Amino acid sequence: HAMGSQVGEVLLYYCYCEVKDPEKLCAWQKALCQHLHLTGKVRVASEGINGTVGGSKVATSLYIKVMLSQPLFKNILCQEDFKSSAGGAHCFPDLRVGVFKEIVPMGIDPKIVSYKETGIHLSPQEFHREVEQYLSQASQGQSDTILLDCRNFYESKIGHFQGCLAPDIRKFSYFPSYVDENLELFKDKRVLMYCTGGIRCERGSAYLRSKAVCREVYQLKGGIHKYLEEFPDGFYRGKLFVFDDRYAICSNEDIISACRYCGVLWDQYKLCSSQHCRQLVLTCPSCCNKGLTACCPVCQEKELKVTSRASGQTLKEECECTRRRPRVPIERVSPRMLDTGK
Repeated sequence: HAMGSQVGEVLLYYCYCEVKDPEKLCAWQKALCQHLHLTGKVRVASEGINGTVGGSKVATSLYIKVMLSQPLFKNILCQEDFKSSAGGAHCFPDLRVGVFKEIVPMGIDPKIVSYKETGIHLSPQEFHREVEQYLSQASQGQSDTILLDCRNFYESKIGHFQGCLAPDIRKFSYFPSYVDENLELFKDKRVLMYCTGGIRCERGSAYLRSKAVCREVYQLKGGIHKYLEEFPDGFYRGKLFVFDDRYAICSNEDIISACRYCGVLWDQYKLCSSQHCRQLVLTCPSCCNKGLTACCPVCQEKELKVTSRASGQTLKEECECTRRRPRVPIERVSPRMLDTGK
């Protein structure tokens, strides 16, 4: 997108609270967004609301005002809870507001593992200090801490905290199994966890705590979003993945990932060119020009076959890049240190 189209902004927020009538809240929310010409995605559930919306600055600031005055969120949601970045309505294809069982899909009944049982929230400053301490101890090989990225592999691949453990999982709903399969790893550890805006940590930390193996569980309040506002050049390196048409937002110039095909430093995602595939691929301009635009050779082949067959049928994707990855990886070693050095 040209910078000229960035005049508005994109908001990200969530609020855990008791919602007696989710359908009613959903209808109100939809009307509000339509009235303000906002696009994006909003999830409503009996446990609260989670949204990311884009529009003009006038619209987004009105939206915040109205949200803060909504009786349901009074005294729970505050101005600070809205994370914003440059963007606008063009960042989303449309507006989707719906009622769900969970406001973040972990796949576990909120009645069983509740957001009320979360870890200890740390401000960006506190988290920064903790990471600093962890990195200096880890470099001497004596850390009792795990810095855990709760996001998916394609998010952590293009940006993460130095020295983090980033699970090789494709969906947050695999996170509980990841914890179950790797309980030994967390035994008697202090866990510092983080995600994009803080919401996945609310349920993820509650799940981890329910296993009663960790010594302590801490989470970054406001997520990477808030951390980068205060420490654009801190311990988080690379880009921040976002779930809209921008794919990533940037706070430092570091590129920590590589082109899938030639290995040159590259961190700009594109959708796999294979029609039936929903995977994201890192392929640099020169590889793109060579026609290397699919997520893996299997997809590239299939794309050619499908194009030549030109039938209307859609194939459910089976990628080698998906098949090669175990659904829930088991960590064989102590957390693999990504790159602790600057």
